[in-house]
This record gives sequence, C-alpha cells and structure tokens, in this order.
Amino acid sequence: MEDDVDRLIAAWRRERPDLDVSPMHVLSRVTRLALHLDRARKEAFADHGLEPSEFDVLSALRRTGEPYQLSPGRLVQETLVTSGTMTNRVDRLVRKGLVERRPDPADRRGVQVRLTPEGRAAVDGALDALIGRERDLLAGLPAADAAVLADSLRTLSQPFDH
Repeated sequence: MEDDVDRLIAAWRRERPDLDVSPMHVLSRVTRLALHLDRARKEAFADHGLEPSEFDVLSALRRTGEPYQLSPGRLVQETLVTSGTMTNRVDRLVRKGLVERRPDPADRRGVQVRLTPEGRAAVDGALDALIGRERDLLAGLPAADAAVLADSLRTLSQPFDH
C-alpha cells in the first residue's frame, strides 16, 4: 500500500538518482506523524483550557507526586526551556489559578511552584483526553508492532537524551 512518503521518495529518486534518500522512509513518516500528534495534543489541551506549554509545566508538577511542587529551576530542567520562558509560563498559570508560588522552606530566597487543586483537575483531564487521542492515532497498529516501534524509536532517540 503506497502512501504520500512513498510518492515523495519516488519523485526524489527520479530527480536525484545520485542521492540515497532511504532515510526519508522513516524520518519523513515520523515528521508527518509528529504533525498529527501536535494537532491532537493541541485539541486535547484546548478542550481543557490549556496551551501545550502550560500542560508541560502542569504535568511536570503532577508527576512529582504530593505535594505537586518543584522549584522554578527544576521545572526548567523538566521542560527544557529557559528560565525566562519558565517565569512567563508560571506567571500565566498563576493568573489562571492553576499553580501558586510558595516560599521555599529550605531557602528563604527561593520559591516553589505548587499545583493547585484546579491545576490538578485541568492536567488530569487534559492527560485523559491526550491518551485517548494518542490511542486513536495508534489504532491501526497491532500492539506487538507498537512495542517494536517503541523500542526502535527509543534506540534512535537515546543519543539525544540527557
């Protein structure tokens, strides 16, 4: 069964027979799937009044367990953004009532960002919606194939993890 990537590759092979375009078999499909996943994420989060960047912060807090709080520096590490970007995200989430800043009991100069009950409800609802949409994206793939694909993608992405 031919797809858009097969047609794209055939065109490049015709136009550039000197070039090995075989990486496109995998990576062009990954790129296309990432676009569909990005759309599904945005829809799932929007249904719960969140932007993807807000979900990233809220989910980092939620995954820590009770009391669902981290320092801004730890949030930067968890979400791979700059401290200035994190400050803006936290400010926005504070205004929405989804997180609060609290004094750090271990450091008088520091603060902790804590998930509010409203923030927990928002992130839990958004996660439920996201998992449903992700499940839909994988519906055509047998579970055994999904496991093999996950292992292959893990191997491919490990050099980029830190």
